[in-house]
Amino acid sequence: MNSLQSRSSLSRNSSHHRGFGKVTKWTATPLGIEGQSEFSYFRISVFLDGVIRVQASLFESFESNPYSVVSSPEKVDFSLTEKDNQLHLTTSTVHLTLDLASFKLAFFDLAGNLLNEDDSLGIAWIGTEVTAYKQVQPLEKFIGLGEKTGNLDRAGRAYTNWNTDYFAYGVGDDPLYMSIPFYMGIHEKGAYGIFFDNTHKTVFNFGASNNRFVYFSAEDGDLDYYFIHQPSVAEIISSYTRLTGRIQLPPKWALGFQQCRYSYYPDSEVYTVAQTFRDKNMPADVIYLDIHHMEGYKVFTFDEEKFKDPKAMISRLKEKGFKVVVIMDPGIKTQRGYRPFEEGLEKDLFVKYPDGKTYEGQVWPGWCAFPDFTKSETRSWWAEKMAFYTEAGVEGFWTDMNEPASWGQFTPNLIEFEYEGEKASHRKARNIYGMQMARSAQEGSSIQNPDKRPFVLTRAGFAGVQRYAAAWTGDNVASEAHMMAGVRLVNSLGLSGVAFAGYDVGGFAGEASKSLFARWMCIGAFAPFYRAHSMINSNDSEPWAFGEEVEEISRNYMKLRYRLLPTLYSKFYSSSQTGLPLAESLAVQYSGDRSVYLSAYQNQYLFCDSLLIAPVESTKEITKVYLPAGEWYYLFSDEKHLGNRTIYQECPLSYLPVYVKSGQVFTMQSDVIHTGSTHDRVLRIHVYKGIFGSEFLHYEDAGDGLEYLTGAYFRRKISYDPKNGSLDFVVAEGTYPSDFTKLKVYFHGFSTDSVSVAGKTLSLQTEDYAFLGKLTEFDPLPEEDHPYFEIKDLPYMEIDHLTDSFQITGLI
Repeated sequence: MNSLQSRSSLSRNSSHHRGFGKVTKWTATPLGIEGQSEFSYFRISVFLDGVIRVQASLFESFESNPYSVVSSPEKVDFSLTEKDNQLHLTTSTVHLTLDLASFKLAFFDLAGNLLNEDDSLGIAWIGTEVTAYKQVQPLEKFIGLGEKTGNLDRAGRAYTNWNTDYFAYGVGDDPLYMSIPFYMGIHEKGAYGIFFDNTHKTVFNFGASNNRFVYFSAEDGDLDYYFIHQPSVAEIISSYTRLTGRIQLPPKWALGFQQCRYSYYPDSEVYTVAQTFRDKNMPADVIYLDIHHMEGYKVFTFDEEKFKDPKAMISRLKEKGFKVVVIMDPGIKTQRGYRPFEEGLEKDLFVKYPDGKTYEGQVWPGWCAFPDFTKSETRSWWAEKMAFYTEAGVEGFWTDMNEPASWGQFTPNLIEFEYEGEKASHRKARNIYGMQMARSAQEGSSIQNPDKRPFVLTRAGFAGVQRYAAAWTGDNVASEAHMMAGVRLVNSLGLSGVAFAGYDVGGFAGEASKSLFARWMCIGAFAPFYRAHSMINSNDSEPWAFGEEVEEISRNYMKLRYRLLPTLYSKFYSSSQTGLPLAESLAVQYSGDRSVYLSAYQNQYLFCDSLLIAPVESTKEITKVYLPAGEWYYLFSDEKHLGNRTIYQECPLSYLPVYVKSGQVFTMQSDVIHTGSTHDRVLRIHVYKGIFGSEFLHYEDAGDGLEYLTGAYFRRKISYDPKNGSLDFVVAEGTYPSDFTKLKVYFHGFSTDSVSVAGKTLSLQTEDYAFLGKLTEFDPLPEEDHPYFEIKDLPYMEIDHLTDSFQITGLI
């Protein structure tokens, strides 16, 4: 076959399976190896420490995705040898063998353990479809793939990556709104990750309908994947996010409770909702304006009848401590006189047919044109148009319908996108479209409000979307099953680099029962993104709309969320540095424990490292909880349990099962009504006795703005060392003065009655402590059956907030 063949001249006989073939030529390169077979080409690069890139193509020039990978290859030492018709490439982390007779790849750790190996079918094509076939290792589990329904362990199922608008999706349906072609394999010999960097429609089959192999394939384009191996699952995730980027530290207000409805209008209703939160002493930070804020659903407009003075309304909400987030849909109504449409035509910014005619699809405003966000000029224009909202005082942006969605749900594949000058059809550009709209929104927010951190929420995205936006799991349903599925979706997104994610608390479609909404509010308090949302023509679903008991339960967990803000904010900072999730599947830290993959326990997760959350349906009053290795304290009573076992836990509606990992440290503050309101300036530090210690990185800054990037932060490490019986505080870093003037340290599980601080012995005081308020008047069962949990005689000490290093000793 002519080595200079074009990508459009594949043989008519190429519709059958065609393997890569025997390697006929290869050469060493500064990064690895490249070569070819009779009709195929390959390149293997040592990209980063522990990361090897594998590219295979039918063409001499390799394709690449300009959007996902933000790292450049680094100089990594490796050796390359040929022996017994095999190439051996070895780094300090991975040993790769390449069989020259078949191009079969196998990856080993340096101890010789097989991590991942091609099936004998290897890499192959059927027409333009390219596939990598992999052997399954003994007892192998597969996790990740981002926003995918089903079990934590993906084995036995197949998944498609094709961003899809899917209203009221089922808990097992696929595909959904977002595509992240990254998964991890875990077995008794080790763990690895594979990121398949191809934006076409891809399929990941983990043993569905066959018992021979797993595979991943793309309908077109090159095979281009990154193989990642590190000593732990957490380090694999960090390596993946080093490739594709990490979340930016969000404004602190985005961590608070957010209230949405499709839709709040007119402005008087928005005022009423905001005031009710304050009147009922329910902390909240954000109110959303959905599509009815617009004139005829046209983006960059306000309905002048429903919102007579948007700037005054938003200013009034800010006085109450609320930020406003507005929805932005990509569809631009094809209406003469509508400036965004006229400008888009004039500047040639819309997606087009091959003959140059503007593509139109029907969405909320009617027939619409769609901005081509794969074109830099379009992104810049969109940023300019966002001044319409920022000048009114809007601080957050919600990009919806950006799969892109249109009525009929069948966008023609021949429409064309700029794709950064490369030109691409809908087949290649669809999965990247939502991510690039989110990018445009983030860049626009930064341009319009250069002194503030952007907050963008997106429905659609691709690998790397975490750099631009938080994510939510779309149009879910008010059901027990959806509540539990939402937990798995968020945990899976966390496994896939999207650390800032959540779901519509209460369910978007349908009607939540009182108990369902109460339980969902409890679980949502331990999600990175905490928003309640419901659709039009449904009952009110604010936290006070379900009666007094649900209102009080909701208030309790909302307040607990806000008390945990010092921990939550610190962990968001850590995630921005490491890429690790805040809602972390147990498969991260306990990847070799088979129990964490069982259906009964797969929803459990660690929140902010310390808290084990055991989500449970609202219909249950007792549930089984699996506690992994170690010791665990029940949050509300300090009852201690040994790990590696299942326990039965009472779970009345007012108490979600939450446990603290022994040896952990986390921080809290006093009640506040929103993230910008003043607390009592006492930082409450909770320390849990354990055999193993831990480190907690406490982080503060102004909560918004960019000064933290130049050192205006307060950061210090707090370490619990059980061997020395000490709690160590290192010297505080940064120029930001702490918001706290006192430290109040609580000691859980210790028999200590005095401690030593800087050579002085201090006697501990005690107090009765409750993480949640009492709900006895609403409890349907006698108090002795569902006791009010509180920790009696909890020892604590209080000292001034020292910024120099110091140590608390005598912890026994």
